[in-house]
Amino acid sequence: MIELPPKQGDRITIQTLTLLKSEEVREIIDSANEKYLYWSELKYKKCPQGITHENLWQVVSLSRDMLVNYVWPKYQIRIPVTNYMQGICHYFDMNFGGSWGSNSILPDNDRERFLVSSIMEEAISSSQLEGASSTRKVAKDMLRRNIKPRNKSEQMIFNNYQAIRFLTEHKEDNLSSGLILRIHELMTKDTLDDPRDEGVFRSTDDVVVANHVTGEVVHTPPSYVEIPSFIDELCGFANKQNDNVRFIHPIIKAIAIHFMVAYIHPFVDGNGRTARALFYWYMLKSGYWLTEYLSISRIIYRSKASYERAYLYAENDRNDMGYFITYHLRTLEIAFKELKSYIERKITQKQRAVDFFQLGNINERQASILSMVRDDPGIVMTIKQLCGKFQVSQPTIKSDIDKLVDRSLLSRIKVNGKRYDYIKGSSFDSCLESMIKTE
Repeated sequence: MIELPPKQGDRITIQTLTLLKSEEVREIIDSANEKYLYWSELKYKKCPQGITHENLWQVVSLSRDMLVNYVWPKYQIRIPVTNYMQGICHYFDMNFGGSWGSNSILPDNDRERFLVSSIMEEAISSSQLEGASSTRKVAKDMLRRNIKPRNKSEQMIFNNYQAIRFLTEHKEDNLSSGLILRIHELMTKDTLDDPRDEGVFRSTDDVVVANHVTGEVVHTPPSYVEIPSFIDELCGFANKQNDNVRFIHPIIKAIAIHFMVAYIHPFVDGNGRTARALFYWYMLKSGYWLTEYLSISRIIYRSKASYERAYLYAENDRNDMGYFITYHLRTLEIAFKELKSYIERKITQKQRAVDFFQLGNINERQASILSMVRDDPGIVMTIKQLCGKFQVSQPTIKSDIDKLVDRSLLSRIKVNGKRYDYIKGSSFDSCLESMIKTE
């Protein structure tokens, strides 16, 4: 149960205005707004002498009112812009879009491999947020080999993957009800209790958002009769370059689209997946090409409780979207840092694999396989796993492996009398020693 903040009166008191001028109070306000603390967090902060936490909350609330850049008219949902939001959006501008970032973080010859891997991660994590239970290993194998989904969880992941591919092909489109419905249809194919709900706005009010553990209703969406007008407003909001003259940063706008779709809950099911997909789409549409390489939903999945609280804080505190925007920006920041770390790790692995070219007649895949053995001498490899890793056909990997076996760099071991696995060969260590001596 989320504690409600103290109610704010309509009148601004002299005491509140006086507190706003206090340097000590201003420091607390700035800190609270940078992290966008909710009442239940702020009330444990140390107060200046003579000030109650209720007084402090009133001052923080007033300061946030001054930061509001846009108000969604019908639902009075407010979009504030804090110093933190502006700073982190500038950081993303320098790294997520344009030509600067494209020349600095991703090796050109590895882009497609990184892209496929990240889209798989996004599809898996976004589906897991909605209850899909397949493991990453099984899910990635299914997607790489284009295997037909065997259960609902795999179908959700497969759908998500197809939807993300669709979004990248339609990033130049304007937002429309047709596009939203198509995304939902792709996301929910063969996963809903009633197939007639796929790609169709709900026509009932028997839809609520409940705590998945306690069953407590935490959000009751607006009536279905409001969905058509809401969709028109959402499309206008997404497609306009200027909003009542005031500029809304595209990343904040993408987050707002995510929030609003979840708020209105226009579908019987699949609202979360569709909302996250629309965020992803708008980021690509706005030129943030690196979004394709980020697994944002993986970070959300790891912090699911915080993700859900960000929605609830917003609704409990006068529909203040600041909580959700701040959470989402921090998620993006973590996703970007993890991508950089992942790429650096892969580049290091690739550089280490280059050593094996000294052996002669070794291609890049074979060098990588031998590098895997050097890093883990007890590794057991299968043709199937290596096909998935290098995204090539079974005959291609089989040819690579056979040549390494012929040179005793790898050895075959028979499994169940039916197939072979592959381990370190008898000549591997001696070859490795000769390489080290020549360095």
